[in-house]
Amino acid sequence: MKKFRKKYLNQALEKINFKELTEVQEKVYELDKQNRNLIVEAKTGSGKTHAYLLSILDNLDEFSNDCQAIILAPTRELANQINKFLRELTAVSPKEIKVDLITGGIDRDQAVNKLTSRQPDILIGTPGRIHDLVFKENALKIHKVKYFIIDEADMTIGNDFIEVVNNLASIAQTAKFMVFSATIPEHLQPFLGKYLKNPVVINVHPSEISNLNIDHYFIKSRERNKLDVLKEITEAINPYLAIIFCNTKESVEEVNQFLLQKQENVMMFHGTIPYRKRKQLIKRINNLEFQYIVATDILARGIDIIGVSHIINYDLPRDIEFYIHRSGRTGRVDMDGKCISIYDFKDNQYLDKLETKGINASYKDIKDSQIVDANVRDKRNKRKINETKIDRLAKSKVRKSKKVKPGYKKKYKQKIEIEKKKLHRLMKK
Repeated sequence: MKKFRKKYLNQALEKINFKELTEVQEKVYELDKQNRNLIVEAKTGSGKTHAYLLSILDNLDEFSNDCQAIILAPTRELANQINKFLRELTAVSPKEIKVDLITGGIDRDQAVNKLTSRQPDILIGTPGRIHDLVFKENALKIHKVKYFIIDEADMTIGNDFIEVVNNLASIAQTAKFMVFSATIPEHLQPFLGKYLKNPVVINVHPSEISNLNIDHYFIKSRERNKLDVLKEITEAINPYLAIIFCNTKESVEEVNQFLLQKQENVMMFHGTIPYRKRKQLIKRINNLEFQYIVATDILARGIDIIGVSHIINYDLPRDIEFYIHRSGRTGRVDMDGKCISIYDFKDNQYLDKLETKGINASYKDIKDSQIVDANVRDKRNKRKINETKIDRLAKSKVRKSKKVKPGYKKKYKQKIEIEKKKLHRLMKK
């Protein structure tokens, strides 16, 4: 294990059973010592949060009265998660490290009063609320920050926040910029070019999607009601934990109600649920109190969720990159995962694009509560094996057990306990 300059960091990492740095953590730490701006493309679960936290803490001046690092996150959930990780790392510091969490829902007057008396060493928060405290209240001083971190940048610097983040960055132009995202889309390029001079680009997951242990199943609705197709899917699988993704809050509520009527162990999660309740639900999800979660893309990124064996795309995501983010929720902790998507004829072009991303699509039907091979979606599809009609017929007659393999859930549970330790007991009881 790498030894950090700050002794308390080594003690904190040992305390949380952190034995080795991940690839992204190693690279970020080494390049940070060279004082480089960084663009880091790495998926959720790769350890990118600790990559920048360890660098910040190891270079923090505990005797400074200025704000030294600002960390922007797109959602309250992610900001809260970063805050938890940071407080674990600083728990044994001999000198107090002042950490402020600034998100929607905080008492603004209380935050202003606190900032008037002292500035934090490290600030974590969502762009809009931080922007208010810098420009409207003139209470937060970020012109001397050493680090300007943007996590999940493609969401944080989205259409709603691009001007806000740009304003904040313009004050902190002398800072070292680190931009982290699962993908770096085209709309980020103007911002990156303006503020990151001669950056180093780190990509820690080349061909990632094809390397994960995920089976991608596509089931055609055939002009049937999608709820009927979903019913068939849930009767053909027995997930450890499944996330059913929908594109809208209304769709989430409809699917959730449908599954409740089927007496499934289900809950729903979307952005209009009050934050306090969402926070409680994340804890319950990680305590594995549900078998199904119906959610919008708020759960596709950033928030660590343990034990997902199945992803179901009730609605295909509008942005193809989010298919990758959603499916990447499973196939973790060295376990296999399945991503099952409902599609129709109008989605053919969308599926063609997915295949260019390295996704090995398998087209399926459901017969007698079993998932079986379907006819190929398009005669032009490239098949690696030319099966005869008799071969396909033989395969379709093979009955697979609806139940999971013996020991499946026990094995998953053991793996999840290991993952929980790696996530540093994020959701403590």
